[in-house]
Amino acid sequence: MEPLFTPEQLAEIKAYYLPHYIRSAVNPFVSLGVLALLVWVLNRPFYQGALALASRLGQRFAFLRTAPVSRVLLRALDRLWGEPGWGTALLFALFLDVFSKVLYAPSDVYFGYVLEHRHGMSAYTPLTYAWDTLKSWGISAVAAVTLVLGLYGLARRLPRWWLVLGVPVAGLMLVSSALDPYRSQVYFEQTPLEAGPLRTRIGELMARADIAFADVLVEKTSVASKRVQAYFAGQGPTRTIVLNDVLLKEFTEAEVLAAVAHEAGHVNEPKWAGRIAAALCLIALLFLIDRLLRRAAARGWFGTTRFADIRTLPLLSVLFFFLMLTAKPVSAAFSREREREADRYALRLTGDPATFRRMLVKAARVNKMDPEPPRWVILKGMSHPPVAERIAAIPGP
Repeated sequence: MEPLFTPEQLAEIKAYYLPHYIRSAVNPFVSLGVLALLVWVLNRPFYQGALALASRLGQRFAFLRTAPVSRVLLRALDRLWGEPGWGTALLFALFLDVFSKVLYAPSDVYFGYVLEHRHGMSAYTPLTYAWDTLKSWGISAVAAVTLVLGLYGLARRLPRWWLVLGVPVAGLMLVSSALDPYRSQVYFEQTPLEAGPLRTRIGELMARADIAFADVLVEKTSVASKRVQAYFAGQGPTRTIVLNDVLLKEFTEAEVLAAVAHEAGHVNEPKWAGRIAAALCLIALLFLIDRLLRRAAARGWFGTTRFADIRTLPLLSVLFFFLMLTAKPVSAAFSREREREADRYALRLTGDPATFRRMLVKAARVNKMDPEPPRWVILKGMSHPPVAERIAAIPGP
């Protein structure tokens, strides 16, 4: 087989990934420093600022408490929170979220825009990049507000809030993937793949795999990125096969089928055990949060005056940080094994190792994959095996 990359291409790939590897090495320490800053330095001024702003906004928009529609919502929030102060809590959460976003913005712009353009991997314009960033910030803000109202609101009202919240949310987690086809549409337009030989061959391939699907969609990611991508989204009646437009431009029909066959391997993975385990872990996490909030209230941390005081919110970020730091290497190891099995499944389904090899080689070249990343990077949390390893595992000459 010809070399995966020329020396010049390999040198560019190493230059592209070096900043990423440096960030990966220092990011845990930076994140820990930022969390320490939020917990020990900025907690009090942010809370005082949220308290003052909530008071001013309450006075300025007092008329909303008598307006026909808004008064119903405000009364519901009052009942959920159990006492005055939910406005301060929401503002405090938003202060924390916006501070983190602004603090990391220079790094995010460098890695998400500057470095990508420097190495020819991005098609973003400054305007489209800013627009997608604002959408991400908006989604993050909604998540922060939901966390405060759902978690802290219930915790203040119900003794076993972690069970009341955890059981239905865990249940939703079991079926949430049905919504996957709609999430990516927040960022990219999707249109059905036009009728023709490729669509017919995909249907035949899925018939051999005994995988039902609703549609084959083309995701127009070329407005932002020059990477190839294929994936399955949804489950049951919402399951769709998604191919990005770069893939259709760069790959032959046979290579597209090889990529779809690999993704079909993920559809056939036994998922319920993992989903049930994730649901149980969520309930356990909420119980752990309950214990943490109770300890904070008992010790009066950050001037807390009662259980589930919003000033303990940065502590949850610290808890999530350490959980992710320890869990990600383990989950990534399982993910890499699933990717290997999906490769083996694709080879059995297509019976065409030569085309599968060409597909991986082309994907590695277009996406500029590092064929041999440092071992510590792999162990720290790479979700896929190195592409050189995947290619070497393909049988045949």
